[in-house]
Amino acid sequence: MPSMKRIVSKQLGELLLERGIINQAQLEKALKFQKEKGGLIGQILVSLGLAKEEEIAQALTVQYGFPYLPLECYDINAEAIRLIPMNVAIQYNLVAIDKIGDLLTIAMSNPLNYQAIEDIETLTKCKVQVFVSTMTDINNAILKYYAKK
Repeated sequence: MPSMKRIVSKQLGELLLERGIINQAQLEKALKFQKEKGGLIGQILVSLGLAKEEEIAQALTVQYGFPYLPLECYDINAEAIRLIPMNVAIQYNLVAIDKIGDLLTIAMSNPLNYQAIEDIETLTKCKVQVFVSTMTDINNAILKYYAKK
């Protein structure tokens, strides 16, 4: 499994504060919500309307070093799509992008979901390279490419 170490040791909320995407009061509101109901801080900020999906995805790229890939203009390889069943793509909110040799490139909204990456490696018998994308982009790609089947 690929090693996923933080490149920047700051929390996602701190990075968003530094970038001026959210303020301290908004972060505290999101953290309170997270403490009460659970969930990922990035998704909570988006659901509360305090940040955009793209801003969260780009902050994750800074924090963990995953490259960001907006999918709307990207042409996805049909062979790669066939490697991952639609239900698995939906379950983990990810989509296969390309396959070269035994390297499968995927885009996912939560690149820290180690279980998803491990499951995809087992399922496809490929090494997985992860890109970050927004939930919306991935959902749209799933609808577009799996509907073609």
